[in-house]
Amino acid sequence: MYTFVTVKSGKGKKGSLLASIKGTRSQEIIKVLSMLPVEHRNQVKEVTLDMAKNMESAIKMSFPKASIVTDRFHVVKLVIDALQHIRIKHRWIEIDKENEQIKQAKEKGVKYKSKVFENGDSPKQLLARSRHFLAKNSNKWTENQHQRAIILFREYPVLKRAYNHVMQFRNIYENKLKSKAMLEFKQWILETNELEIKEFNSTAKSISYHLNNIGNFFDNRNTNANAESFNSKIKLFRANLRGVTDTSFFLFRLQNLFA
Repeated sequence: MYTFVTVKSGKGKKGSLLASIKGTRSQEIIKVLSMLPVEHRNQVKEVTLDMAKNMESAIKMSFPKASIVTDRFHVVKLVIDALQHIRIKHRWIEIDKENEQIKQAKEKGVKYKSKVFENGDSPKQLLARSRHFLAKNSNKWTENQHQRAIILFREYPVLKRAYNHVMQFRNIYENKLKSKAMLEFKQWILETNELEIKEFNSTAKSISYHLNNIGNFFDNRNTNANAESFNSKIKLFRANLRGVTDTSFFLFRLQNLFA
């Protein structure tokens, strides 16, 4: 595992890569970044990162004057994952239910017929095929997805409540004022406790814990997209080489291309 520190002004090209650090422990990252002169490190105004505490600790020690921004897409993904967990849980319930019905049909010597909804989906198919549209706003659904959503929310009302709760969270990021967004985040956390859907409880706790860093997004609206794009470039580079046999030479090539 390596930690790559990048500079947004490099735009994923020459001058983007600041450091390649072996390991992900905060002590290892701090040790390497402390090699930079402190007056240079104090010029860093903002750092975007995911919700990992080791990275946050490393940034606080390495760039003491920088504002820490928890990446918007990591936070939204955390909320969507809670919704998908509910969908998957219901899918396994339907699979178990179907297996039991098949067993009972065999014992009675009759042919099993699965329940089919008006769009042609069985319950387990409906839940499996709902994965992608649940992660999107309803105005981006196709006609088939709209039809599937009507059936899904009718059969599983908890998914409708969970979906609306996720969309409410995503809409907070449309705010221009930080103060208003922070109030809405706190209101969302309170509503999560009243919603009584346990899958959201851990999510709400994580958001509450990182709330200040999440709110820093509204200062400049910067995201971690550049870092994620750079990470994808490294993965593609590795794939094109059919894997890496000489790590030192691979890092040397990255240095020449991007540092």
